[in-house]
Amino acid sequence: MTGKRVGYIRVSTVLQNTVRQLDGILLDKTFTDKCSGRDTNRPQLQLCLEFLREGDTLVVHAMDRLARSIVDLRQMIDSLTAKGIQVQFIKENLTFNGKDSLMANLMLSIMGAVAEFELGKIAERRDEGIVAAKKAGKYLGRAPAIRASNGKLADLTKLAAENTPVAEMARAVNVSRQTIYSWLKARKQPEEVAA
Repeated sequence: MTGKRVGYIRVSTVLQNTVRQLDGILLDKTFTDKCSGRDTNRPQLQLCLEFLREGDTLVVHAMDRLARSIVDLRQMIDSLTAKGIQVQFIKENLTFNGKDSLMANLMLSIMGAVAEFELGKIAERRDEGIVAAKKAGKYLGRAPAIRASNGKLADLTKLAAENTPVAEMARAVNVSRQTIYSWLKARKQPEEVAA
């Protein structure tokens, strides 16, 4: 009996398109994550790993879609192949089954190291950009969720005066309860200082 062909797709943000990954490849089931590949603690990846059985093949567009760390990549492949599950990477044209050639293992090490290096360079460029933006006075952080310009401040002030429950206030202006608690706390502090 032939096992299932299970696809795993990952993009880093919800705005990125998953269409180009595994397009036109016949699969029995697909799992898709829209989050960083920095670690393996991704909801759909974990479901995928639990779903896989002996004889199945995990199909991934490219090595960096499965893991950005050479250690994570190697551990996942070794763990899966030890259970009788093949791992196929389309872009690199490599399949791992536990009886891999020296060349396949060399390519895994090289491509995994490149993905890890790339992740490090992204973080380095981001940090350099933040430092440069701060020096230029352009990095101010995220805009507050509650401000007069978006109308939420006036709405919340009115709801607070009416002693509306926090959960209801949060729903009314579409923010988290923690944001409401923080806003209420900041609102009370000036009164405490004056007292």
